[in-house]
Amino acid sequence: MNPLDSSYSRRDLLRSTVAASAAGLTGLSAGDAFAADDLQQRALKGRLKQSIVHWCYKETFTVPQLAEYAKTLGCRSVELVPVEHWPMLKKLGLECAIASSHGFKVGPNHKKNWAQCEAVLTERINQCADFGFKSVITFTGMTEGIDPEEGAKNCVEFFKKIAPLAEKKKINVCLEMLNTRDDSHPMKGHPGYQGDDTEYCIDILNRVGSPRMKLLFDIYHVQIMNGDVIRRLHLHKDYIGHIHTAGNPGRGELDQTQEIQYAAVLNALADLDYDGFVGHEFIPTRDAHQGLREAVELTIV
Repeated sequence: MNPLDSSYSRRDLLRSTVAASAAGLTGLSAGDAFAADDLQQRALKGRLKQSIVHWCYKETFTVPQLAEYAKTLGCRSVELVPVEHWPMLKKLGLECAIASSHGFKVGPNHKKNWAQCEAVLTERINQCADFGFKSVITFTGMTEGIDPEEGAKNCVEFFKKIAPLAEKKKINVCLEMLNTRDDSHPMKGHPGYQGDDTEYCIDILNRVGSPRMKLLFDIYHVQIMNGDVIRRLHLHKDYIGHIHTAGNPGRGELDQTQEIQYAAVLNALADLDYDGFVGHEFIPTRDAHQGLREAVELTIV
């Protein structure tokens, strides 16, 4: 299109400039960047807010590179990144939709871990409040021989100590359910994790009784351990504080090689008026740029 043509609007010129800038920052061609600009506008108008989890793509992107690409795609966050990157995210107009904390191996199901977990969660809740971010991740921890009910009891007692600060600072503490079935890869499954059942985690949250204690509903993990994903979204909608996506089996892209009907699941989520983030947390098996573009497109509902 000729910029001197009267049909070429100022908005078209602006989009071309933005596209060229995005191409330089993300490695896209100018044509791909222009298409990404259109995707960006549609994603930002979608009913679901989208985020990207950096650890999955660290072989392809540094955190700043992923932040630039996320913004190009219309995602509003890059999550689970160190606090040192948060000023950069803020400068780009992005969030860290959920902050990391004590990790899944060391959790409050064992009282010996309470001091460590409390120190990390307290620091992270305060940091999120300072930056204006909304959520912190937490976990039950590994079983290590502890009875499930004792582990749940210890988690409830611990989270009751954390909840007042979370309530005061208006930060959600999101407990993640993880699958224990997949032992093929350290991040595809977590054998020995205590909170490997959706209803087990919901019971813990219910017993804590705080509006700031939420569930991180990872669709991939829920599918493996429980299934019936859409019904569980409806059942637990009041507890859901964050969503993660990945294809099953394999924790790959949200494409036709996997079994989860993401179009139906994401439409159901949007119909519930879910106002949190959907974080893409799949491990790429092919071009990461393309896989992320496809995931963002699929999540525009």
